[in-house]
Amino acid sequence: MLTRNRKRREQLNPNADINLINLVDLAFVLLIIFMITAPMLQGGIDVQLPKVGGSPMTADQGLIVSVARDGSVYIGEVKAANDQEFASLLPTYLRAQGTREVYIKGDQNVPYGRVLAVFDLLKRLDVADVNLVIDPQDEAR
Repeated sequence: MLTRNRKRREQLNPNADINLINLVDLAFVLLIIFMITAPMLQGGIDVQLPKVGGSPMTADQGLIVSVARDGSVYIGEVKAANDQEFASLLPTYLRAQGTREVYIKGDQNVPYGRVLAVFDLLKRLDVADVNLVIDPQDEAR
């Protein structure tokens, strides 16, 4: 009985084919997962930026401070209750980020004075570089 099983094994030819269907299925599943999660990775507060002529932001360095439509201020995704709390939290976030550069994302519907108040507060906190973030306007118009 033992010799009979050996003969069957010896008669079998090795099969070196790779089933690509499973590999393609896996690649498509990973692609779909990345397509769904990529917009979520941007994070931040949903702010409707003003559309003006300009070039897109290329630097991904720096801390993002958002001024929402209701005038509330966020450091990253953390809401500051008032300007005093913002002033106390900001140095901690700047040290954690390892930068002295801040980008202000102000909603287009928030009063301009509120964005300038945050800008002034950042300058009083001795932030080295403060930038305003815009949504670049299409050049076709």
